Amino acid sequence: MTPNTVRRWAWIHKWSSLVCTVFMLLLCVTGLPLIYHHEIDHALGNAIEAPAMPANTPKASMDDVIAAGKALYPNKIAMYLSQEADDPAIWFLTMGDHPTDEKFKSIAVDARTAKVLGEPSFEGSFLGVMFHLHVDLYAGLWGKLFLGFMGLLLVVAIISGVVLYAPFMRKLEFGEVRRERGPRVKWLDLHNMLGIVTMTWALVVGATGMINTWADLMLKYWQVTEMSQMIAPYKGLPPPAQLGSMQKSLEHALAAEPGMKIGFVAFPGTAFSSPHHYGIFMRGDEALTSRLYKPVLVDAQTTQITDRRELPWYLTGLLISQPLHFGDYGGAWMQFLWAALDVITIFVLGSGLYLWLKRGMTVSARSAAAKDETQGLPALAKALATEGDAR
Repeated sequence: MTPNTVRRWAWIHKWSSLVCTVFMLLLCVTGLPLIYHHEIDHALGNAIEAPAMPANTPKASMDDVIAAGKALYPNKIAMYLSQEADDPAIWFLTMGDHPTDEKFKSIAVDARTAKVLGEPSFEGSFLGVMFHLHVDLYAGLWGKLFLGFMGLLLVVAIISGVVLYAPFMRKLEFGEVRRERGPRVKWLDLHNMLGIVTMTWALVVGATGMINTWADLMLKYWQVTEMSQMIAPYKGLPPPAQLGSMQKSLEHALAAEPGMKIGFVAFPGTAFSSPHHYGIFMRGDEALTSRLYKPVLVDAQTTQITDRRELPWYLTGLLISQPLHFGDYGGAWMQFLWAALDVITIFVLGSGLYLWLKRGMTVSARSAAAKDETQGLPALAKALATEGDAR
């Protein structure tokens, strides 16, 4: 590359890095405990566990599971039913005053006995604070979009750093750290070496994190396009006065999608359904397919399937990016790898900030020295002239 090209790439790398570094440090620090959120929940005693029972214990009717939640909150309505892919013994029932209630109650119900196990407390907890700082800075959609822009700057910083790596490191062996050249050069070499080592991981996590910030916009687009087509025959009809059996609805969905399991259920009026439907989202049973959903719309009154189709490519990409971002689909070794790379990236970001601050201090010191020399020359000349006159 020509010197001008190098300077341009250096300018891009410098400012894209500086603008996003503080926020990337925040995301790395808050993302670290989220990698181990299950383990931290257990350690803090916040996890709700179902009692041990034989593996062949039959499951309770979903109607009984819902009835258990309504018995606890008789004046609220069911909003969602969900289940962790690795814990089929518990159903999490969300209940609120209306279908879009943001102050909902989450209830854990035993999937085998339909007994209430407890109410998870996420908001205000340590992991809840970490989650909001990592996802939206407590600023809702605008916070997500802002962090998405920071993620874009990170991607730009990584790409520009890779472009600059070859010309700046062409005279050094890979991994060489020049300790004899002073602390700033040593930190620069460490920054470059660890930056290139974590490049792929940081690029993947930064890109998937940026995609995740668009989730709300993608969902809204899906609602006004494909969801609108799926519920078009019900347009203008009054909502059902009485809801049909959830158990029968799930049985019909499972029969229509053999080999798949229930991921989560959206009740009528929520964001993932319509006022006339149960939105039953089926998932696969493998590490990756368990994160991919297929919507099945069931008439909430007759319990018959009215439409089912694959998700569009952009929502599929979003669902793939979510587990890839946190590394929570490959077991304990994947979690450890993600955590280790996260810590190294914190060092890379911190060292980059240190190098910039150190360089600024060095430049200021040089400017001050030059200024002192410039201002000192007339004084020195005057002193010499005075001494000459005296002689």
